[in-house]
Formats: sequence, structure tokens, C-alpha cells
Amino acid sequence: MTNTGSMTRRGALQSLGGATLAAMLTPVLRAENGTALLKPRRLSPGATVGLINPAGPTYIRSEVTMVTEVLAALDLRWKFGEHVFDRHGFLAGTDAHRAEDVNAMFLDPGVDAILAVRGGWGCNRILPLIDYDAVRAHPKIIVGYSDITSLLVAMFARSGLVTFHGPVGTSTWNEFSTSYFRRVLFDAQAVTFENPSHRGDNLIQTRDRVETVTPGTARGILVGGNLSVLTAMIGSPYLPPWKGVILFLEDDGEAVYRVDRMLTQLRIAGISEQLAGVIIGKCTNCGPGEGFGSLTLEEVLHEQIASLGVPAYAGAMVGHIENKFTLPVGIEVEMDAGTGKIVMQEPAVL
Repeated sequence: MTNTGSMTRRGALQSLGGATLAAMLTPVLRAENGTALLKPRRLSPGATVGLINPAGPTYIRSEVTMVTEVLAALDLRWKFGEHVFDRHGFLAGTDAHRAEDVNAMFLDPGVDAILAVRGGWGCNRILPLIDYDAVRAHPKIIVGYSDITSLLVAMFARSGLVTFHGPVGTSTWNEFSTSYFRRVLFDAQAVTFENPSHRGDNLIQTRDRVETVTPGTARGILVGGNLSVLTAMIGSPYLPPWKGVILFLEDDGEAVYRVDRMLTQLRIAGISEQLAGVIIGKCTNCGPGEGFGSLTLEEVLHEQIASLGVPAYAGAMVGHIENKFTLPVGIEVEMDAGTGKIVMQEPAVL
């Protein structure tokens, strides 16, 4: 099921020697935390993107058709994972099959980049089944958000691969999101990320405002993603060193007390105190719930984050929203908590 004349698994293995040689020639950099850093090669017109479903299933097949139309509009080709349409309850197939698709895309020399069709739940379950040696030997762009956080962070931690927290296939590919996707992954720019400044017909900006929690600037390796997923990974061998990291977080559908519980878990696990800075994206549908005396999300952020004494702000265009940044996990950035800017210090792709 591909528009490129998909290669058989045997053919992919026969071509592995050449792909391995190419990977050996890929420059290896060194991150501040000591991790050997691998940058994947940039996207170019005509490149082939592998489509995988490593978490939740696709219930409506026409959604995948729209994903291929998005890729065509980006002048990209595509190849479906063998199990992309599988379903096992609330999962997109068995753990073994979902991991098999991930590993196969990295081993396939005909695939240039990998895009998750959607999120859901299930990536944590397949982390022990990922071939991190193959990821290291064949560094490729991999993009997604929400539950895909597991793969992005684990591949950075275990293989040193720079990964990308950005749209999934079924996201809204509007001008804002597509522009950042192109600038980071096609144009290899060292991008400055900043919220839109639209006022509409209002005297002041009322949407997508930046809320400074603790003013200041900081530099560090950018790591992060979905708060629920990250906290569920604590205690596993799939997280990177946290010293000097700038952590970005987002979530959806979590009551404020649960957000507070997860931020507390980061603190008592000894992670929060090591951070150089914190960026909070959008926490959509995260209301205080029913009952008297609930803290608001703003109050929780100030209690949990301001006490760290590092630059921090909330409201970044990260999360379950239409306008999304494509953030590189593993690249050094400088953040400004007063203006709400994230400045890449180098390109994330070769």
C-alpha cells in the first residue's frame, strides 16, 4: 500500500549495507548533557514519508486519505506501515505489530522521514520493542505529538536522534503550522518560535497571549511533550539526563488537580530542580472541575513553576491546538520568558 512501489522487507535488508554506510557518514554532534546527538537529513520535494500508527487506531479510513493529500500538497510521497490500519481494542494493533512498523520504517532505505497518523495511547507500551540501534544507524526525521511524546523522547535519550514535536498526520495543516514545519524540516533554519500577534478588531491581543511566570532568559537542550506521557515514563530507562534542560509541556483533558499531581511528581522525582527553564504550552480542556475551592490552572502553574526560580512562561503554541510549532527535541535553544520566544541555536536537520 504505497505510491512509491514499496520495497519488500527482504529488499530492504539487502540494501542495508549502503544505508549503514550513509549513516556512518552522517555528522555526529555532542549535546551539553553528553548524549551523542544525531541530526536527521532534511526533507526535500519528492521525499518519501512513512506513515505509522504507533498508538491509537484510525477508525475512519478517509482520515488517512486526507493525510496523503496533505503530504501531496507538501510535494512529498508516502508509504504506509504494514499495520497502519490494524486495530486491537483502543490500540492500533498489537504492541509487536506497532513496534514492527516503527522499526521497519527506520530500516527501509526508501523511507526518508516518519510521521505518526495520530496519537491516542500506546507508545509507552512499545518502548522496550524499539530497535534503538537501528534508529541510531539510520537517523530519520520522526514527527508527532501527544502520545508520540514517548517515541520522541525515548529515541533522543537512547539513540541521540533529534526528533520533532509537531503535527500528526490528522492535525490541522494551516498556514501557521505548515510554515514552522517547512522552516524547521525543509529549510533547515535555526527558527525563532513566537506566538501569533493577531488582534483582530480588538484594541489589544486577546488570544494566544504569553503569560510570564518567572521573567528571564535561559539556554539549554529542549526536551518535552505531553505532561501525562512524560510523568508516566518516570523511573524508566527512556528519559534523558535533565540537568540544564529547557522543558516544554502540554496536555489535554486533565483536571487541574491532576495537572498539579503530575507537576508534583516531576518535582519529587528530582527533575524540576535540574531544569534551566520551563515552557508551558496549551492545556486544553483543563478546567478546575466541580466543587468549592479548586485552584485554577494559573494558580497551580505559579505555585509549582515559579518556586523553581528559573525562567518560565505559559501559553506557547504547543499542544492539542490548530496552530502548532514544530519543536526539535534535543537541540539547544534560548528562551525568553518575558517575550515568549524560543530561539534555536542551530538547525535541527542536515
